[in-house]
Amino acid sequence: FQSFQNIGEEKNFVFLSKEIEPSSVLETAPLSNDLKKELAWNKFSGPNFTESYCWPPAAGGYDVVAISRQGNDPLLYIPPVLTLLQLKSTYQALPNTTGVCIYMRTSLIVCPGWKKAKLVFVLLKTYGRKGRRDLLHPVLIILGQNKEAASRVKIQGCEVVVTTLYSLLRLLEQKHWLLSRLCHLILDEIEVLFSDAAEQVFTVLDCYKKATAQARQNPRHQIIAVGTQWNKHMTHLVKEFMNDPYIVITVTEEAAICGNVQQVVQPCMNSNKITELLKILDFTHKNLQKVMVFTDSVSEVEMIHKALKNNSIVSLKKHKESKCNASCVLERWRKMPSSGTPVVLVLTDDCLEPLGITDATCVIHFSFPSLRVFGQRLQSMAGNFCALRKDSSIAQEHSKAKSVILLTENSSCHAPEILGYLQHAEAEIPQELRDLTARVLESEEDKKLSRPLCASLKTFGICKNRTACPDRHQINLSIDMAQNIPDEMIKTAESVLIVPLHIVHATNYFGRIVKLKRDPYAVLTGEMKDYFKVPEHRISVNTVKKSAFYALYEGYFCHRVQVVDIPVKEEEKSVSEVTIEYIDEGRTSQVKSDQLLHLPARFQSLPPQAVEFIVCRVKPIDNEIEWNPKVSDHIRQKIKGKLHHAKIVHTLGRTAWVDPMVGVVHLSSVKVWINEYSIRSEILSTGLGTDNPEHLAEIQKLCRHVQVLDCAENLEDFVKEDTDGLEKMSSPQDMSGQDSSSENCNTSGTSPCGKPPHNFLIFKLEFKLGAKTHCASCHPGIMWFQDNETVTLRVKILSAADTKCRFSKEKVVFSASSGEKLYLADLQLQETILAEKSTCVIKDTEAVIVLAKEKPGAWCKLLKNKNIHVSLDFEHWEESEQESSFSVG
Repeated sequence: FQSFQNIGEEKNFVFLSKEIEPSSVLETAPLSNDLKKELAWNKFSGPNFTESYCWPPAAGGYDVVAISRQGNDPLLYIPPVLTLLQLKSTYQALPNTTGVCIYMRTSLIVCPGWKKAKLVFVLLKTYGRKGRRDLLHPVLIILGQNKEAASRVKIQGCEVVVTTLYSLLRLLEQKHWLLSRLCHLILDEIEVLFSDAAEQVFTVLDCYKKATAQARQNPRHQIIAVGTQWNKHMTHLVKEFMNDPYIVITVTEEAAICGNVQQVVQPCMNSNKITELLKILDFTHKNLQKVMVFTDSVSEVEMIHKALKNNSIVSLKKHKESKCNASCVLERWRKMPSSGTPVVLVLTDDCLEPLGITDATCVIHFSFPSLRVFGQRLQSMAGNFCALRKDSSIAQEHSKAKSVILLTENSSCHAPEILGYLQHAEAEIPQELRDLTARVLESEEDKKLSRPLCASLKTFGICKNRTACPDRHQINLSIDMAQNIPDEMIKTAESVLIVPLHIVHATNYFGRIVKLKRDPYAVLTGEMKDYFKVPEHRISVNTVKKSAFYALYEGYFCHRVQVVDIPVKEEEKSVSEVTIEYIDEGRTSQVKSDQLLHLPARFQSLPPQAVEFIVCRVKPIDNEIEWNPKVSDHIRQKIKGKLHHAKIVHTLGRTAWVDPMVGVVHLSSVKVWINEYSIRSEILSTGLGTDNPEHLAEIQKLCRHVQVLDCAENLEDFVKEDTDGLEKMSSPQDMSGQDSSSENCNTSGTSPCGKPPHNFLIFKLEFKLGAKTHCASCHPGIMWFQDNETVTLRVKILSAADTKCRFSKEKVVFSASSGEKLYLADLQLQETILAEKSTCVIKDTEAVIVLAKEKPGAWCKLLKNKNIHVSLDFEHWEESEQESSFSVG
């Protein structure tokens, strides 16, 4: 069953397993009067489109699955569940051990993480009230790995338990009877629960199913699952654990997965799209299907329509400039299949809604769509989406609907979102789409170079969602490699004495490295204190400038601060509110500009003392991406402002990774330091942290990668600087006939043109930059061939890792590692290329680089200067009829 509804000017899609009468007005919604008043008091603007379909069956006590773009909003289920809990008449009264009747009406809300659980708990407290009186007694349970914590949990008398999946499993080990008293089980963000821990979710569902089967007097039971995406586990949930549920899906592309629509991606060249389309239509022609071909331009509609006509395929066309109106096209669409003729409709996206077609059996995406447009196109097949039936197997439910995407080299714009959709739809994905997406994501990462380095990457060694993360995940030397780094940070073999002053969270702090003997910062603070004691020295600043340094007097303390932001709306004011950073502590704050004082130059000579410290090898439990506030608060109280010994195991600019970090006390009478506690052990003892052995290795890998790129980026300037001197050392000779070896790590020799080879330059560069770059001097062997439009380079390298390939108009820089060796090829091209269309694909034994020529035609040679590591690939060479002589390099 499918339904379309108009809400104002917007046309909303809803896919339903059973018909539902929507309730789109709060006054008539199936909620208790007290709850309606609370919602209105809190200025609730709903119900929205999905809530209007979800609330009625949920308030009726039925099992519900709701998939929506707002599927992470707890108000999809909280109002109807609260209404049920407030109606004692809907529950079975059961005697307890003392003979007193109690109402069995416990609800359990399972959330994907502690942060979402806390939000749900707050909403329950907000709406579970009548005036100032609480009608509901929810409890929030977040349990760590300490077993005794579960035994101390009290849940008697509470109607709603809010928890996380792993906390629930730990709770059930101690209180296995909980599920037997459960009436409502709500799975919040079900797609996240399934993607992170499908096995554990089904363990809970199995236990609940057994508990409900054994429950006395068969009280009411209900399962509600809400989320933003449908996946294969949802089918098993619906068929095995739910009782004839109401399925509400308001996202077309997710309904297509539920409806078992076949998704196909067909790679082809952009110049060959029409040929590929004809092949697809030749296959569908035999099945008398109703095919819609979508594109985004009028000219392509006309081109496709003409090509179909020339190949004797009867088709209709519709675009904003066509003379035939929507009703005329729609009438022919309906009549042609009944006459035994397959129908093909070619149209632009803006013509779909006026037609209102829902019975197509095949959609062909001639132009590569965004995910939003993709969903709109799939609506034209909604009438052929399969409905889930409890008595049928998944294999028997074959949909008549099919979606075919034509993928070309120009489809990069929306490739990541389409790939993400196809992955969770578990469709077959060609390698071309993965490669295209990888290039797009790499390009997107390059756009983030001015952003801060991802905090999750620094803190835990991994970012779980790089696509959505706004920060960068590669090193930017101009930002990360700060100047004036304290000497103590470089002495990584020794421990340092540090004082954490600003605690970001449990493992990330800002503070200072302390010197016991004549600490320069201690001297500075003493001098500043004495200076600013004199009222005449406290000179207010008339005009505040961004990035300038000032003094800020707070109580008895005077701080050095830097202005990091002045809002545009504040710039014209005489007294503005500005954002400052305490450069010796690392924290930021907002102050009035008239609080800032002139800072004499002699107090600016000491570099900023704030250093960022990150404790290694520990992370939150249960795949959480943030520390529970309980852990951060405990560590904050434990360490702020106190001395610690720390061993610096890695540095990047003014960030130091430490392992271990130990709180210490100095017994001056016996000149001994005593270790009080280890930060890592303190975190683990809370039960909310666990081991993270890969952390440091991931950070080192990140920085090792940039060392190779640093060599590549500095190579060009170095060549310009030192070529003259190096040429004097070289002996020009013609080496065009030399064979190319697979690699060359020697540090002597010359190139065929008389200039020193790249491996020599890299060796020289190492010497110039210093040993810390760890840059290797291996140049991989490269073989090349060409056709009229492209040049292909086969880079011989086994099991390449940390690969990077940068394209510019006249240059290609390739870097990678293999085993203990680092490889670099900096290639100055003879001709120009289209950088945005050039690609690099990594295989087991080689990397294949395809360069798109800016101008079609044969290149007489590949490089401006000959390179002994580059040779022709005669096995793949296609010689023209009039053979020409080509240079090897």
